[in-house]
Amino acid sequence: MTKIAIIGAGSIVFCKTLLNDIFATPALDGAEIALMGPTLLKLKGMEAYAGKIIEKNKLKSTVFSTTDRRAALENAQYVILMFQIGGVEAFKYDYEIPLKFGVDQCIGDSLGPGGVFRLLRSAPVLNDIGIEIEELCPGAFVLNYVNPMGAVCTYMGRGTHINFVGLCHGVQTTLDLIAGYTNCSKDEIDYLCAGINHMAWFLKLERNGKDLYPLFRANMQKPQYYINEKVRGEVMRHCGYFMTESTGHLSEYLPWFRKNKRVLELYCDQPDFGGASGAYYKYCETVAGNFRNNDPFAMESGELEPRSKEYCSYIIEALETGKIFKLNGNVMNKGYITNLPQDACVEVPIFVDKSGLNPVVIGNLPAHLAAMNQSNITVQSIAVEAALKGDPEMVFWAIAMDPLTSSVLSLKEIRDMVIEMFKAEEKWLPQFKGKFLEKIEIIETSEGTEAVPVPLDPALAIANRLEKLSLKG
Repeated sequence: MTKIAIIGAGSIVFCKTLLNDIFATPALDGAEIALMGPTLLKLKGMEAYAGKIIEKNKLKSTVFSTTDRRAALENAQYVILMFQIGGVEAFKYDYEIPLKFGVDQCIGDSLGPGGVFRLLRSAPVLNDIGIEIEELCPGAFVLNYVNPMGAVCTYMGRGTHINFVGLCHGVQTTLDLIAGYTNCSKDEIDYLCAGINHMAWFLKLERNGKDLYPLFRANMQKPQYYINEKVRGEVMRHCGYFMTESTGHLSEYLPWFRKNKRVLELYCDQPDFGGASGAYYKYCETVAGNFRNNDPFAMESGELEPRSKEYCSYIIEALETGKIFKLNGNVMNKGYITNLPQDACVEVPIFVDKSGLNPVVIGNLPAHLAAMNQSNITVQSIAVEAALKGDPEMVFWAIAMDPLTSSVLSLKEIRDMVIEMFKAEEKWLPQFKGKFLEKIEIIETSEGTEAVPVPLDPALAIANRLEKLSLKG
């Protein structure tokens, strides 16, 4: 019997989607599904929802819920990760403290101060899961949905022996948009997409062998198209390629769009994920409030919905049956993109069958695209080092190298911000217990401060003497 463990199954919207996808996959009927999370009340609601579907559709699958992660993992063939350590409470600090210092995040879950601290909170749990998988289900295949995707996957690749793929729906949803903007069906588009999570580039867009980019670029020059995707549209207008995340996301990953009021008003003036300040935090806060006050399962009928665009059920189906499935997934590089670091996580095309994951070798990205990817990989890499070593100084440097943060704040301001975030989020960061980020004060150089004499380079000394002689003359 196939066993699927879902870790973080209290994620009501997302877990429901993936459960429905699994139940709607005939090859997975009969699977045992373990729902694991910290709150039994939420899990029992999810279990009852799953039970309704099983009963109404006469499925053979079984579901149980537990707060014991070991019980969920034991003998599992597949492990789905979808947890968020600290929940909305921690997310509030990720957004509000940087905003107080002048770092205005729209999403705040993938890079920058919010993304780095989200990784740090997840790292101890990922480490424990890695150890438990080795003991309880060593052959298990891990499907990761935990953000920040790039940093979390890099952490798993460097710090654990987990056999994983990181999953995101950016490629699928962006293809929907491209299809609409080029007036064709998504199924007709032949594409190649590669880079890193949330910044993968559509290197090829064709329909019936004809390049779609000229039409796409022409349409993006029109205000009625451009207004929907100002940042992605602007980046494509300058670099020639479209990428896989919304204006709200991309505006945080590059230094040009959120660094001051003028550019915020120019490029990030649309509501919600069009660039609004704190859009994702406010959305999560609203959803959490609604679920606190209402039963999210009250209206569930047990009807099966069509499978969603999420890759998860299709990957498990391919691994179980050999039915080939192609996706864009996040894996450790290992030479797939040759001008990005080999110990980084990259997002590339992958073919899945019974043999496992078979990533596609891309070769070099165009240099300017690789450079934009590298700016994000640098932050992820230093953040992972900080998480593995429990080193607060490396946390500071990860955030100091963030493109948005470094465009807004000085080193002193960044350090003060990180110190405040550490204090606020201390209870979720056990790996830093007893370790502190040193506060560094500004050195005042008031008027009249005399500099100490310094030895001069011989060439400079000769130039100074010649200058003095010319003044005397």
